Amino acid sequence: MTTITGATGNEIHYETAGAGRPVVLIHGWPLNGDSWEPQRRPLVDAGFQVVTYDRRGFGQSAKPGSGYDYDTFAQDLDALLTALDLRDVTLVGFSMGGGEVARYVGRYGTDRLRSVVFAAAVPPYLLKTDDNPDGGLGEDDVTGMKDGLAKDREGFLQDFLTTFFTADGTVAVGEEVVQTALAQAAQADLDAALACIDQFSRTDFRRDLEAVDVPTLVIHGDADAIVPFEVSGKRTAATVEGSKLTVIAGGPHGLNASHTDRFNEALLAFL
Repeated sequence: MTTITGATGNEIHYETAGAGRPVVLIHGWPLNGDSWEPQRRPLVDAGFQVVTYDRRGFGQSAKPGSGYDYDTFAQDLDALLTALDLRDVTLVGFSMGGGEVARYVGRYGTDRLRSVVFAAAVPPYLLKTDDNPDGGLGEDDVTGMKDGLAKDREGFLQDFLTTFFTADGTVAVGEEVVQTALAQAAQADLDAALACIDQFSRTDFRRDLEAVDVPTLVIHGDADAIVPFEVSGKRTAATVEGSKLTVIAGGPHGLNASHTDRFNEALLAFL
């Protein structure tokens, strides 16, 4: 197993493939780096070095008892880029992983970066508050997710990951894709998964996005039932000056698996 030491001395599992300009793929909740399998080979074939890793507490990475916050996640990402001495990097953050991209830029700047991609990503701020009325989640929604996962992990994840791949009432992938996602989710530490619900729901990335000063792609499905385009991708594209917005018609949240060809085409064209 290939690992680097993360922010708190924890081991972060990562994988690399190919050679060339580095593209770091950051996974969503509650999955791991293997969720990028539909993108790995096309990127390698196009001449890029592809780096995937498992967030702390997920997949094959260590499951420490603390550090499940975006400042620490960004430190883990910085530790990876530093340990591998990656430069001229494109960071691609899917869903929760978009938060790592935003917070990394907010904390560490863009010296190592060439560009960034927000794919069905949670920024700028999902929680509805007095100063964020356009958020997509209320306090009851966050509490309901945490309670559902804690009380019936298997049932909650089955429902969540079905919705993850559903567009306009139809599951847009085969059952094997859902089952693969469930197997990945089963590797996550429960405490980590619960803590991350709070993090991706309640973290305000608006100031982080204002620091983005490299070419940016926002890619989102217009049928995303988990992180709706109107509360996330649309607002991120409006915030990051000069960003490119690609909306995939009929795309659910897990559009990198359901609409792989269109997703890869947009990503490769941007790269």
